[in-house]
Amino acid sequence: MSNERNDETAALCADWQMDTYTRTATIVKGRGSRVFNPKGQQYLDFTSGISVVALGHAHPAVVEAIKTQAETLVHSSNLFYTPQVGLLAKKLSEVGLGGKCFLANSGAEANEAMIKLARLWGSRNGGRYEIVSMRGSFHGRTLATLSATGQSKVQTGFDPLMPGFAFATLNDLESVRAAITEKTAAVLLECIQAEGGVVPATEEFVTGVRALCDEKGILMLCDEVQCGMGRTGKMWGFQHYGVEPDAFTSAKALGGGLPLGALLASKALSGVFGPGSHGSTFGGNPVACAASLAVFKVFEDEKIVENVPALGEFFRRGLQQYVEKYDDLLEVRGKGLLIGLALKEPRAGELLDEMRLNGLLACKAGDSVVRFLPPLNVTEKDLEEGLEMIGDALSTVFGGDEE
Repeated sequence: MSNERNDETAALCADWQMDTYTRTATIVKGRGSRVFNPKGQQYLDFTSGISVVALGHAHPAVVEAIKTQAETLVHSSNLFYTPQVGLLAKKLSEVGLGGKCFLANSGAEANEAMIKLARLWGSRNGGRYEIVSMRGSFHGRTLATLSATGQSKVQTGFDPLMPGFAFATLNDLESVRAAITEKTAAVLLECIQAEGGVVPATEEFVTGVRALCDEKGILMLCDEVQCGMGRTGKMWGFQHYGVEPDAFTSAKALGGGLPLGALLASKALSGVFGPGSHGSTFGGNPVACAASLAVFKVFEDEKIVENVPALGEFFRRGLQQYVEKYDDLLEVRGKGLLIGLALKEPRAGELLDEMRLNGLLACKAGDSVVRFLPPLNVTEKDLEEGLEMIGDALSTVFGGDEE
């Protein structure tokens, strides 16, 4: 399959969009696990819009919900009540922590809201404001969420970063303990560091953080933007560990393809924000909320989340065969359908290019990890086809280096 970066659409984007992304193929249509270029050639999409279209492209129930709501009310602002916002807030409480939510447009905005919530809570509880985050984490591109991110490569050039963040090491509980001071308000973590290399937290670490936060009287916060909404085989990543945070965020798959993020708080934290303390013009847009409600209904009707572990295990077994075949591959990581293929050398980009030429789209998680995010309702047949394309790409890139 030819490289499409020189087509008319690519040229238009390159001429008029800021150069903040490395783009490859041009996509004009999507159906299920497939996307299509302007010439009608198809790709098997194992990016799902970076974990956004969890039910695949153009799922009929989501499309119908969007169309119906767009014909009724597109936007009214948060100065008024709208049914879809109320229904989604109730649903998020039911599947979340039993408290209230704040609706935003993205994961970064949801995390920004969570940081503000923690600081406002801390200001009322001893003047605490600092948040301990993890090295290797990724929480967004706003200045606050960038400051909370534990990757210097995305922070370079944006100094001075926002103060009030300290860093510990994932799966090293003592490093978290050492980072906590009398000014610490919260500990923030991802149960799987997706952008940081698809690195899962251990059960000992997550339960230890919960116990440590309880001991110190501070908040435990979870970023569920990528590993939530069923991606790991449970609705939320923290549910693998038998703990509950005091607040967590969701986005990406939450809106079924439309921009939507949410901060979900426990009952104890649901009254921290008051009128004027935070806001968002587009947050909780009725169309996005209608799409989200449709996603939750499909999840329930088709037992989407319940099927993820078996699909993930099927795909992992296929990838593990390649790990055993090629000395250049390190391991398979992740949970459910958030899966990383770790390489011994920083050649993820090269491998992704070859996969795309074979008709498969995936993404990086650093230069040494290929990340796979198939739709949660992907079929075993599509997974098998994807594994064949991966095998062909591996043969081309590492063919001379088999064990």
